[in-house]
Amino acid sequence: MVAPLKVGIAGLGTVGAEVVRLIEGQSAALSARCGRPIRVVAVTARSKAKKRGLDLRGVAWARDPQALAENAEVDCLVELIGGAGDPALSAIETALKSGKSVVTANKALIAKHGLRLAKAAEAHGAALNFEAAVGAAIPVIKTLREGLAGTSIDRVYGILNGTCNYILTRMEQEGLSFAECLADAQRLGYAEANPSFDVDGHDTAQKLAILASLAFGTKVAESAIYVEGISSIAPEDLRAAADLGYRVKLLGVAVRTAKGIEQRVHPTMVPKSSSIAQVMGVTNAVTIDGHGIPPITLVGPGAGGSATASAVIADIADVARGVRASPFGRPAEQLKATEKAPMERHEGGYYIRLMARDLPGTAASIATRLAEQKISIESIVQRHPNGEAAKAAGKSSQVPVILITYATHEDAVYRALKAVQRDKVISGRPQVIRIEKN
Repeated sequence: MVAPLKVGIAGLGTVGAEVVRLIEGQSAALSARCGRPIRVVAVTARSKAKKRGLDLRGVAWARDPQALAENAEVDCLVELIGGAGDPALSAIETALKSGKSVVTANKALIAKHGLRLAKAAEAHGAALNFEAAVGAAIPVIKTLREGLAGTSIDRVYGILNGTCNYILTRMEQEGLSFAECLADAQRLGYAEANPSFDVDGHDTAQKLAILASLAFGTKVAESAIYVEGISSIAPEDLRAAADLGYRVKLLGVAVRTAKGIEQRVHPTMVPKSSSIAQVMGVTNAVTIDGHGIPPITLVGPGAGGSATASAVIADIADVARGVRASPFGRPAEQLKATEKAPMERHEGGYYIRLMARDLPGTAASIATRLAEQKISIESIVQRHPNGEAAKAAGKSSQVPVILITYATHEDAVYRALKAVQRDKVISGRPQVIRIEKN
């Protein structure tokens, strides 16, 4: 009989405890699928006394993650403690350098130290698997690394943060403000007490850095990503988007351009007809555009104990089968450096919302400034709330003007808007949202 794969788990929170349950509950099925049994032989966590509803009799308890990584009885270290540095980093490096394979759900660690850890894994013949780090139960890592190994990827983009998607969904469906939806997300446990990491786009950026490396053979570099959050989005933007056939999503986008790999995270208008536009609530989705194939969209729960644990188990199963793929799909030494692409060079369509003075010549002034930058308008919507009453009283009113441009460069858009502001025909700061076509 083939010897079992002996697993050590660092971290027994919601995900870690569920991994233990799944290995125990699916023991026979896992053994049949992998050709060998899988056994949890050691664990570690902050508190040994905490009630977790687990039967850990016969399982060794390590004093800390480092001791678990050094345990000669452990074949595969499963790191579920989180954090971009120690103790997770040291424990993983120790395991890899001793030839132990590692499974982790730690996106922050992979985004910051992925290249370093990949080199260690390759040098010592160990596996480094991190499917659960992006999209939880969505098998996007395996799809990019293995399923599409023979396909040249042109673009990968997606909804990578359930908190932001939940907030934007509620804002759209119920007409609520960002602040109201955020407070509700915190009450329901979808958002942290300090939500900035999610709503400012940094969680999405870490995940995008990993996907971009797999898709384009670049070094993982969160610093190369332009990041913009969703706090500026207002209900009127979502209503206008709906009227124009779009929906607003926070997207992480990595795309191959003539000038290199462009990586960006920002609120984005997507056509309602697109697959990504149909993804609502806390659900995640990733679309992959490859040369010679139609777009592939993977949709599923992007967080949660059971969803994340299922991805961890899949990675453990690969270790048990003896699968040893390069962590980022190609040898770490072949990964290419990438730089942050200036957003001024970004080319695409734009949604622009202005509060314009309802006076003769305003529209002409705006049109002139756009034309000076060679910006063509696909559509324009102008509303007159209480406009007639204001005119009757002899006062000028503010009129929302919404523009959709054809493809242009971002620097041209902002040059035109600065000129419009100098003309004093608008008030406040213009709202600009990029458009991502199918």
